[in-house]
Amino acid sequence: MTTTSPSHVTGYAAAWSIVFVWSGWLIVSRIAEQSGLTVYDLAALRYGLASLVAVPLCLYYKPWRGLSLTQIAVITFILGPVYILCVFSGFLYAPAAHGGIFMNGVLPLISILFGIVLFRSPPGLRQMLGAALILVSTIVLAWDGTQTSGQDAWIGDLLFIVGALFFATYVILTERWSLGAMQVIFCGTVVNAVLYLPVWALWLPSGLAEAPLQPLLLQAVYQGFVPNLVGLILIAHASRNIGNANTSSILAAVPGVGGVLGAAILGESLSLLSITAIALLTVGLLTSVRRRKPAVV
Repeated sequence: MTTTSPSHVTGYAAAWSIVFVWSGWLIVSRIAEQSGLTVYDLAALRYGLASLVAVPLCLYYKPWRGLSLTQIAVITFILGPVYILCVFSGFLYAPAAHGGIFMNGVLPLISILFGIVLFRSPPGLRQMLGAALILVSTIVLAWDGTQTSGQDAWIGDLLFIVGALFFATYVILTERWSLGAMQVIFCGTVVNAVLYLPVWALWLPSGLAEAPLQPLLLQAVYQGFVPNLVGLILIAHASRNIGNANTSSILAAVPGVGGVLGAAILGESLSLLSITAIALLTVGLLTSVRRRKPAVV
């Protein structure tokens, strides 16, 4: 009889926690405009507050050792303001469900394209089938979004896709350069805080001073700590204990859960066509996952 080890239990628990962390982030980011904060404020919270935890850790672990200046510059840019401002701006035009669809959902498709163009690595039949399902479902969702969410929803969708391009590049480079979690935190959080916060404080529009306390605290806690720190730790734990393929399979639930939460909490409309397309997208995501054995620890 096969028994489930405690590490597998905590690994699956971490993976499912990431689903709700990311889905919750979609909702929190969608309602950020109601707090009076600008997208520039959200970026400042993301880099600034996370740095309060990251700086002491980086001083202790010294993650810059082993990184070249080129690697630091590239990772800092990829996880920098251009990426995060595109994502936050997307929520000004498109519903929360589209954030999960066009950021998380299209990642396998982008990864396949990058593999073909950059590394001459053709996908297998399973990945091609998954990519075809993802492509069809995203086209349907983009079209349906203009009918149910306003004519400007496509702008948000495009910004989300730009964000997905940045994130897919980060994932590829993290694997190829064998970057550790602290190295990512150093480049993505600490260096970006040093570069961005002075620009934000001196020149960028801000609603921080006038923001009501309760919405401000919600955005501060979620944007500042949850995705950057908690999410990264959960992903690392899940990947280590149940493997990247199993983790990716579970994360395929993010678009669907994001759509359900958007409808339940924000009252965003989901047509029957959108629901069908999200289901098709989830099947495509599950199909496109490369099956590998869980990592042995």
